[in-house]
Order: sequence, then C-alpha cells, then structure tokens
Amino acid sequence: MIQTHAYLPHLSLMNSPLEQIYRGYNAGKLDDKNETPGTGGILENERGALFASWIGTGKKVLDLGCFNGALSRYYLAGNEVTGFDIDPATLAHCPSGMKTEAHDLNGDWHKGHEGEFDVVVASEVIEHLYYPKNVLKKIDAVLKPGGLFIGSVPNAFNFKNRVRLFLARPEATPLGEPTHINQFSYAMLKKLLEQAFDNVRIEGVVQPKWKWASDLSPDLGSFILAFHAQKK
Repeated sequence: MIQTHAYLPHLSLMNSPLEQIYRGYNAGKLDDKNETPGTGGILENERGALFASWIGTGKKVLDLGCFNGALSRYYLAGNEVTGFDIDPATLAHCPSGMKTEAHDLNGDWHKGHEGEFDVVVASEVIEHLYYPKNVLKKIDAVLKPGGLFIGSVPNAFNFKNRVRLFLARPEATPLGEPTHINQFSYAMLKKLLEQAFDNVRIEGVVQPKWKWASDLSPDLGSFILAFHAQKK
C-alpha cells in the first residue's frame, strides 16, 4: 500500500511485535523534550546537508527507515523520494509529495523494487537491523547500475566511547540504545561496505567545535560515520 503523503495509523500492514516496539519508540522520540518534534535526530543539519550534496537532483531516492521524513526534507526538492519504515503511524508525518510504504526492513522489502532507484539512503538504520550483509544485498538489488548507497551509523568506538566502555558505562554510548543490534567502528563499517560496493568513502560527522578531531581521525574523533558507496 503506497500513498504520496501519509499513512493512516490504523492501516497497519503488520502489527507485529517489532512494529509495536518501534511505534512506542518513535512516539517517545516525537515527545522527547530534548529533541524538537519532527527532527531527524542528532546532527540532523550536518547529515542532511551532506546527503543533499551527494544526491543532487533529478534522482529517484529510497529512504530506508525514514521515520517521519525529517531527513528526507533536505533532498526532497528536485527528487522523487520514497520512504520505507516499519511504523505506519510515524509515516503519517512524512512531508507532502513523499511516497511511503510500511515495511519491516528485516524482511523482503526489496522484492518488486529491483533496479528501481538511483540512490538508497540509510541514515542511522543499519545498526538497527539483523544481518547487515543481507541488508546490503537487498540495497544492491534495488539500485540501478552505478547507483549510490549513502547513509550513516553511530561511531560506537570513538575515543570517548572507548573510555566510557572501559569504565563500564555503556549507557552513555550507542550500546546503551536498546534497539541497536549492531555496533560499528570505522574499520568495521569500511570492511562491510567494501564487500558489497565500490568507491567506498567514509567521513566523520561532528559538531563544528570537534571538526578538527574528526579531520585528524574519523575513527577516533567523530560521533557519526557517514558513508558514500557505489553499486558494483
């Protein structure tokens, strides 16, 4: 079931336990006083601007785990953007002009979309999904020849997080997020992407005051790892 703006929350395609988990999780994010309702999360502006520069215009874009389309807004103008997410209630908040489909991204969401998209975006998504290698195979399947896969993951092993883990304080790291199934370092992410894609590029995303640390070492100095790769 596809629509160009919003899902009606009662038209759930799954109503699975996982969907119920994310419905509560997403509702909590929208109500969080520390995060303006409707935003794309931590360092949204930096990620949104970076992805928009990589995507350009005139593209057919698939935004995996799009939440409420907050990040999609940065590259919606001039592109045809479709968002997949497990929670129809959250998809109801996506911007007008954006197509949406409800999918469990651990499932066979790629079927029927083979070779359809110029770009696939997965920002802060892969760490939530089982068997990342299989997820990347599905992403590869829906990309056109030469298509781009871009996105980001939390840097679970930057310098601060390594110290926090050493001090047995995982709650202050990505390990403290209960929906994170996978944790990535720079090297782990690079190895994963290079197994499935060509021309892999990874760069750190941080607050401006920490840019010097990220430039010196994206592995140790960045809060988020943004990536850009091309279909083989």
